Amino acid sequence: MSEQSAQSAYDLVVIGGGPGGYVAAIRAAQLGMKTACVEMRDALGGTCLNVGCIPSKALLTSSEKYHEAQHSLATHGVKLGSVTLDLNAMMAHKNKVVKDNTSGIDFLFKKNKITRFKGKGSIPAAGKVLVTSADGKQETIAAKKILIATGSDVMPLPGVTVDEKQIVSSTGALSLSSVPKKLIVIGGGVIGLELGSVWQRLGSDVTVVEFLDRLMPGMDTDLASNAKKILEKQGIKFRLSSKVTGAKQEGGKVTLTVEPAAGGNAEKLDADIVLVCIGRRPYTEGLGLEAVGVQLDERKRIKVGHNFESNVAGIYAIGDVIAGPMLAHKAGDEGVVCVEMMAGQSGHINYDAIPSIVYTWPEIASVGKTEEELKKAGINFKVGKFPFSANARARAMNDMDGFVKILADAKTDRVLGCHILGPDAGTMIAEVALAMEFSASSEDIARTCHAHPTLNEAVKEAALAVEGRPIHI
Repeated sequence: MSEQSAQSAYDLVVIGGGPGGYVAAIRAAQLGMKTACVEMRDALGGTCLNVGCIPSKALLTSSEKYHEAQHSLATHGVKLGSVTLDLNAMMAHKNKVVKDNTSGIDFLFKKNKITRFKGKGSIPAAGKVLVTSADGKQETIAAKKILIATGSDVMPLPGVTVDEKQIVSSTGALSLSSVPKKLIVIGGGVIGLELGSVWQRLGSDVTVVEFLDRLMPGMDTDLASNAKKILEKQGIKFRLSSKVTGAKQEGGKVTLTVEPAAGGNAEKLDADIVLVCIGRRPYTEGLGLEAVGVQLDERKRIKVGHNFESNVAGIYAIGDVIAGPMLAHKAGDEGVVCVEMMAGQSGHINYDAIPSIVYTWPEIASVGKTEEELKKAGINFKVGKFPFSANARARAMNDMDGFVKILADAKTDRVLGCHILGPDAGTMIAEVALAMEFSASSEDIARTCHAHPTLNEAVKEAALAVEGRPIHI
């Protein structure tokens, strides 16, 4: 079952080989801990690398290139004949990207002498991890410390049964064998907008049904409303304040029953494929947590202290199974901090400086507080906003939709948040995340020399706009 003998106790056994678990295992090994990792998938990398972040970004990139060849290249003087889609080749590229990334983690495990156990991990008692392989064989590993990094799973929707054929989760939506004529996406969050964009670019008629009266709950309202307008121009339709109460499959179609969220008359919507992506839930069932006395909150997340240790000594948790945003980079940072604290170091993670990105085009990125959160907290702040339509590089790219918005404390000028809708927003947000990590002011950003012409000049201009002195508008 394992790649080497497990006779003696490990310093650390990590349950879960996703972006939180495998990163924690590598850092623990770097710190001199004898480390093992239990993962039930054949490939390491968890949801993110196998059926999440990485394959979706591959398809987003490929579909954007296809769309650009059809609609945008002529503007740049690149004229093509008829453009055809080879979906099989696109999927093959996606699969290769996944394989290359997951194989890379195997290499890193061997390099750092981390033992890999294939199977589902559970905790029969403190200090012990039971590994159950796919064929039912079991093996018990002794562990001085146990780190739970099992991530999250798809949230089910009552009345709509996922079969990964016509009614699919994000996993199925990444591997469709043909472009559906009509795709209905249930859920207007990150996953729904990203995968909806992929299939819309490839030719699907896409409708997003969202329970709330807005997209991307938790993100800046200004950002969300402007993103909706841009996505609508691209061809995606939205049904907000609507709930799906049932689904019926018949004659190769799926018929959804949709009602107003506030109550009212139901109507029917037909689709070839329905994507259910209403959120994710922590993967904590089947770990034996109740038996060993690990406390969970009302959402079945593991309660942990500042060092990520649960109420049971020696059992720790990070990532999607604890409170906070379900983000791969958040889990990875927590994994590093957690094992560094185990090793006696002073770990640190600033939850106010964790960026969040939606990889539509234009991209959507946020870090820190939103205007709504600051108003609710009674914090006085100033706003600096700058449009990409006034940015020279964006004009050269013919990508002028969107803006940069910086929020700064009215008294201290400390940057409290930044929200970007625009080209490469996911990369640009890093500048502000770093600034916030060092408690920078908007003036600090404004007085930092930015290369010209770059998209990041829009960040500088937004910082200047906090004090009412942008140069180019």
